[in-house]
Amino acid sequence: MFRQFIDKVGGSDVYLITSLWIFLIFFILVAVMLFKMKKDHINYMSELPLNDTEEEQ
Repeated sequence: MFRQFIDKVGGSDVYLITSLWIFLIFFILVAVMLFKMKKDHINYMSELPLNDTEEEQ
């Protein structure tokens, strides 16, 4: 069904390739940001929900 839709749309190959590139670039950027993130910041962010409950009590 999806293939029939793609075949009927003119210039569909451009849309498919563009969406693939956007997808790949987004996840590569997220991976780079994850590896560059400092461990101290990750630990701080992971403990935030626990710190909020302790301060309220």
